[in-house]
Formats: sequence, C-alpha cells, structure tokens
Amino acid sequence: MVLNINADNVAEVPLAFVSNSYLDELTASLRARPIPWEGYQRATLITQSELNYIKALEKKSGEDLSRVVDKEGNVYGELLINLLQKLVRVDTIQSILILIDDILLDHEGRASYFLQLSAKDATLPYAPLLKCLRSEDEFVPLKASKILATFLCASPKPNTEAAQELFRWTTVQLQSKSAATVDLAVQVLESVFRQRDVRLVYWNTPQAIDALVRLLKLDSPSPQMQYQVIYCFWILTFNKEIAQELNRKYDVIPQLVEIAKSAIKEKVIRVVVSTLRNLVEKAPEENLVAMAAVKLLQFSENLSSRKWSDAEILEDVNYLKAELEKNFQTLTTFEVYQAELMSSRLTWSPPHLSDQFWAKNWRELKKENYALLRVLARLLSTSSDTLVLSVAASDIGQYVKRDPSSKKFMQEIGVKQRIMELMAHPDQEVRYHSVNSSWSLIGGGKA
Repeated sequence: MVLNINADNVAEVPLAFVSNSYLDELTASLRARPIPWEGYQRATLITQSELNYIKALEKKSGEDLSRVVDKEGNVYGELLINLLQKLVRVDTIQSILILIDDILLDHEGRASYFLQLSAKDATLPYAPLLKCLRSEDEFVPLKASKILATFLCASPKPNTEAAQELFRWTTVQLQSKSAATVDLAVQVLESVFRQRDVRLVYWNTPQAIDALVRLLKLDSPSPQMQYQVIYCFWILTFNKEIAQELNRKYDVIPQLVEIAKSAIKEKVIRVVVSTLRNLVEKAPEENLVAMAAVKLLQFSENLSSRKWSDAEILEDVNYLKAELEKNFQTLTTFEVYQAELMSSRLTWSPPHLSDQFWAKNWRELKKENYALLRVLARLLSTSSDTLVLSVAASDIGQYVKRDPSSKKFMQEIGVKQRIMELMAHPDQEVRYHSVNSSWSLIGGGKA
C-alpha cells in the first residue's frame, strides 16, 4: 500500500485496511458450519421474509453476492443488525458477523446500508456490535471490531461514544500475549484514526496511549509492528493538542530517534521522520528542545546524505534539519541540559563537564521543589545504564559543591545512600564519579 504521509486527511488510505491472517483462518473454519435458520423461523424467532432474505444471501460470494446485496442494500443492512440484536447463540452471531464482513469486503461504500439505521435509532448500527466486543468467544469480538472500524471510518460524522468503547476494547487487546490479537487491534486503530474527530477521543481514553507507547518500546518488535504503531502516532500528531503533550507525557522523541537509527526498513524511517515533522510543525516550542537533547540535528544531517527511494523522506529530513538549525541558536545551554535530563538519556554533553555551566545554572535545579534534582535521584535509583549512572552521579557532585545546604535533602530523598552503593559498582566509571560525589556529600573536597 502506497501512503502519501504528508496529508492530514489521509484520504488515499482505504476506509478500513484491517487484514489479519489469524482472523481470516478463524473465518474460514467457521464459514461452512450450517446455521438452523429454518428452526429459527419455526420457533418464530425470525419471520418467513427474513428467512427468505438470509437464504438468498447465504453462501454467496463475489459477483453473486453483489447482485443480491446491491439490489436491496438497505434491507440487508437492517436485517443483519436486527438479527444481531435478537439472536443469542454464539454460532449464529459468528455467522451474521461473517455475512456483514463479506458484504463490506472491498466495498466499504456498502457501510451506508448499515449507517442509514441511525436515522431511526441513534444507537444503530453500533450497539449490537459493541455488545459483541464483550463476548467471551474468541472470534466474535475480533470480527466485530473490524466491522466497527469500517462503520466509524465510513460515517460522515463518526459516533464518538462507539469509538470510545472500541478504544477501551483495543486498549485491553494491545496488552494481549497473542501477537495476532495485538496486530488486529493496532490495525483497527490505524483505520479509525483517519477520522479526525476520534483522535482526541482516543487521547482521552484511560490507558489508551500508555498501551500504544508500551508497544513502541518493546525490545524486539517486528519492523511491520514498529511501522504500524508509529503510523498511529503519526496520524495522532496531526492534532495540535496531542502534538503538544505527547512527548511531555510519554517521552517518545528519544524512542522514535533510536528506532530510526536502528531501523532496516526504509518505511520505518519514513514514518518516524514524518511523525517528528508533525511534532515540529504542530508544536515547535514543546518539542524542539527535546529533539536537540537527543542530537536530532546531527542525525538529520546523516539522513540527508543518504540515498532514498522515496523523495518524501528527504523532504521531511531537510525540513527537520532546517528547523533544528534555525532554532538551535535560540536555545540556552540550560534548556538543552534540562531536555536531556528529562529524556533520561544522559551523555557526556558539554554542560555536564563545564564548571562555568554549573556556576551559572545550579540554582535552576532547586526550582519547583527541587524538580530536576529529583529527576537525577530517580535516574540514580532506576537506571541500569552505566553511562547514565556515571553522568548522574557527576551532576549530583557538581550541584552539592555549590549548594552544601542541600546535603540533608539529598539524604532524605535517598541520593546519599545510592551514591554510597554505587561506589561498589562493577563499572569503573560509575565507581569513579560516585566516589567524587561522595566527597561532596560528606563534606570533603574532590577526590
């Protein structure tokens, strides 16, 4: 699929492009099972007219299906949704969902046959499908989610309540141990996010972004899963509010840059760069400092020298490079230091080694109830990266030398004890900087 990933309306993306081999296998295994429609009619659960319509539709495919459905599309839309509402046997629900999906397959315009029901009842066609999401059967929620995605995408005005319930379901599925289930949930999101009106609904759904970010930070995801998850973020970041808050809340910029640096597939780099461009275009003040902290300017210079099969990558890279160069001159050294600290990815960048920097800026670490010192304390306690530990220990020493009155506070938040522990760290650099800091903490000079 070719995507023009500079277009906010993503109009060239199909209404729903959920394609999941596991769901297809389940569908194939269930398709041939007979459903006792005549028995339902004898039990007066369905009418003779309904039975006739179902028999006309059953086991049809391709042109045969089109001839039947397109002749009376609205009738079939109302029939199948009504059947979902009043029948309860799992095998029957499975069969109805397969029929609906068959009607929609490669013909998303037929969603109008179902969406027209909202004129009579605002809860339709969504309510019975949302009920399917709560089914304990494995197949029913998966198939229903695919159909819901198509309806939401095809609607001129998507039902935000239905979208929110679908998003709550996908949030749970993203934490599944089944790779196939996770894949389907991500594809549902990719599809539904094409509707601008639902992006903020997802942003405000509890734990939804958290679940997506966890996928972004997996140790060894497949390139395809990386692409799909970042694609979701790319679409979301067309919304200014999301672009302003995403990195502040979830620290995604360092992760995106690391993914691009190690990516083998060009399409992964492409969607990362396009997402970063969105973050700059929509919210430069909130994101440029964080990009400077992870050396994105240097990386963009590297990317601009490569040969790409897709010219849009170079266009986006050059845009990032120009914006970073233009804004880098306006950033203070302390702003860059603060962004690096907040990214949790400390390196021996110039501020850490500059006495002039610390003489000028040490008071900044005291502001907002020692907020930045608390970040250093957290890194010392939680990081296993020897570089991060070395730099953080050095920064603590640099600070305490200039503010001896903070020693009691350092003890209260556990920094002093942690520094003492790190003096026995197996890494020589960590030991060295921890020893130097300990001298400041206990009142001595530099080792």
